[in-house]
Amino acid sequence: MQRTIPRLVLLDRDGVLNQDRTDYVKSPDELVVLPGAPQAVARLNRAGIRVAVVSNQSAVGRGIISQAGLDAIHASLAAQLARHGATLDALLFAPDVPDRATDRRKPGPGMLLEAMARFHASPADSVMIGDQPTDAEAARRAGIGFILLRSGKGRATEAALAPGRALGVFDDLAGAVAALLDGQLAGRP
Repeated sequence: MQRTIPRLVLLDRDGVLNQDRTDYVKSPDELVVLPGAPQAVARLNRAGIRVAVVSNQSAVGRGIISQAGLDAIHASLAAQLARHGATLDALLFAPDVPDRATDRRKPGPGMLLEAMARFHASPADSVMIGDQPTDAEAARRAGIGFILLRSGKGRATEAALAPGRALGVFDDLAGAVAALLDGQLAGRP
């Protein structure tokens, strides 16, 4: 059965929109947007699809950056996307540290469910695009499809992910969005 184009696309941040750093993105200067990512988000915008970021940001919970620092990073991300005509409809994050995680921290589905409720999107109308096992598990727990990117930590995730768990595997966000909008992804895992 052919999967319809979603009404809501949920994106992980680090490794999907911007370069992932082992030492966290701690300032706007450290935020490096991945090539093609702004154009991919703009393509989703033009198609009338809502775009929400759902991102674990334990650097806040660990005291590495402040809430104001994270807000500045996200303002920089929004500005860099806007230069290419792209906007985010929501930017949700979980500041939890792993050993004190709430259901909002992925692999919990909390942020995904929150975004779906905000935009009145059903699981069938939503898809998650990410690069980590926690993204795949959060999507499974929320009952939505998952698309894996090889960027960020995606190559390691691809090697460990159960066969058929992802609707598709792509090198970058541009490739995933093209396949999604061109109707090349069928069925649900």
